[in-house]
Amino acid sequence: MNTLLLIQAAPTGSTSVMGLPLILIQLLGFGAVFYFLILRPQNKSKRAHQELLAQLKRGDEVMTAGGIIGRVKDMKEVEIGSSRETRVTVESGDSTLIVERGRIIRVGSAAAPGAGAG
Repeated sequence: MNTLLLIQAAPTGSTSVMGLPLILIQLLGFGAVFYFLILRPQNKSKRAHQELLAQLKRGDEVMTAGGIIGRVKDMKEVEIGSSRETRVTVESGDSTLIVERGRIIRVGSAAAPGAGAG
């Protein structure tokens, strides 16, 4: 009786050959959707944000990721360990604070894409 069940449950050769190309087409489809809906727009907005920060200069009005609005007073490149980063001194009212350049989400009226700033 067990032998009869195994024979009936055994797949035929033609169905397993047809299933492999179908699975590969589905995987390629999911990969394409993932690329065009997630990865590509994310890289595009990251590139636009880097261009926005590259044009940053003294006197520009900026908004930080924390929501602080002020004017750029000074920019200085510092070395921490083996990496270099740019620190921006921002004046907001009577206060002066230092932020990393990457934490600036808006310069003037140009907001970084995907930054969520209004």
